[in-house]
Amino acid sequence: MHSQLIILPILFQALIAVILLFLWSKPRTQRVVSVLGSGVSVIISALLFSQVWNNGIQTMQIGNWEPPFGISLVADTFAVVLVLLTSVVGFAVSIYSSTNVVSSRVKFGYYAMFHFLIMGLTGAFLTGDIFNLYVWFEVIIISSFVLLTIGGRKAQLEGAVKYFTLNMLASIVFLTAIAMLYGVTGSLNMAELSQIIPTIENKGLVSTISLIFFVGFGVKSGVFPLYFWLPASYHTPPAAVSALFGGLLTKVGVYAMIRVFTLLFPISGVNQTVFIVIAAFTIIFGGIGALVQKDMVRTFSYLIICHIGFMIGGLSMFTEMALVGVVFYMFHDIIVKANLFLIGGFTFRIFGNNKLSEMGGLMNNYPKLALLFVIPLFALVGIPPLSGFWPKISLFGASYETSNIGLLVAFIFASFITLFIIAKIWNQVFAKHASERDDLVKLKYFNQFTKREKTALIFPIVFLALITLYYGFFADHIQVLSERISYELMHPNEYFEAVFNIKNETTQ
Repeated sequence: MHSQLIILPILFQALIAVILLFLWSKPRTQRVVSVLGSGVSVIISALLFSQVWNNGIQTMQIGNWEPPFGISLVADTFAVVLVLLTSVVGFAVSIYSSTNVVSSRVKFGYYAMFHFLIMGLTGAFLTGDIFNLYVWFEVIIISSFVLLTIGGRKAQLEGAVKYFTLNMLASIVFLTAIAMLYGVTGSLNMAELSQIIPTIENKGLVSTISLIFFVGFGVKSGVFPLYFWLPASYHTPPAAVSALFGGLLTKVGVYAMIRVFTLLFPISGVNQTVFIVIAAFTIIFGGIGALVQKDMVRTFSYLIICHIGFMIGGLSMFTEMALVGVVFYMFHDIIVKANLFLIGGFTFRIFGNNKLSEMGGLMNNYPKLALLFVIPLFALVGIPPLSGFWPKISLFGASYETSNIGLLVAFIFASFITLFIIAKIWNQVFAKHASERDDLVKLKYFNQFTKREKTALIFPIVFLALITLYYGFFADHIQVLSERISYELMHPNEYFEAVFNIKNETTQ
């Protein structure tokens, strides 16, 4: 079915970004426009989700060019849920930014780049053209690089150089894979490619191209062994930027991987073995990296890597049950990781740093805040009935059914090591008595916040924590949603028929 609503989330973010460019020297006005625009974006995304949920996959052909000659936008259930979650996280981060990002950085175009980044993420989720996916990736890289470097501190610049270098390398690999694919098929439309690729006789060449795509997406997702750029860069910018990166940027790489390897290159044979091995090593090295960290935010950065392994591992099994777990886990991880980085920014404002050895007394001084912060931390571990528990059931079950015992062991290892790490954070930050620092912490930092600052810092954390609780206590809703997405991913003909309007043509 055709819908003009598909392009609206992209155009609206572009409009907000352009408006903010004209408000360059007015930080207060920029903050108001960004928050209001982000709120409206949530509504637009929710309307698009409702339309897809009720009417099935929606498509739009840019310039009314018939597929495969023009650029297709495709809104299936997976894409629109990610667009909605992007707008939700964007809304929370825009409010948090009003206090977390100082006016000097706002004047350098922070909010404009913030909305260009959201636009790039939205476009990447909705595009039905493989080259257009590359274009949106470049929009994301440019916007995120600016956000990383705003402020110009040495640590930021060092992290930004690593981030930009590795992501540009990934883009070159991605573009090479696209060129090879176009040379073999003569098409860039993903729906048409899903029909052409199975007819290619040279399966070795197809397998090679698919692995090149995997390398390109794998670097962007932070998989083993090219993940070191992520913890080196994600902890350097303001917490608002880190939350956006931690929640969404690596997930767009995972999304691209899921889309390409369900629609174009179904996983089997040697490719499946490669996926399983990379997933297991990503889990293990990410978990070990998190275990040895002494800074809370860097710990969260390594846990991103560890838990990306869950999604890659689930994808590698390539069954409907496994994909249900992957999709559910991705939705959980987006909200929880974004919230953890917001909490990291909050604790920095309280303690003056995020070194675990210099923190403590949070439970004694701020019991209500401690209770709030515990929700995403426990959800990250997967303590029932919180959100991290439910997708693991599908992932554990799928790994047992497919006899991937090594992957099952890796999943269990990651769960236990995450539990150990969160227990360490709980002991160092919450339970430990800060003794002589108690009064200093309580008086010097938090009580100096204005009421508006406290609201801007706490509301986004509460908002995302409530979503996490919804995931956990109403997991049947997310399970039904994930099952529908998994079915669509494993039956790519529906995607093809929607883009080429085959069903409508046969009924006329």
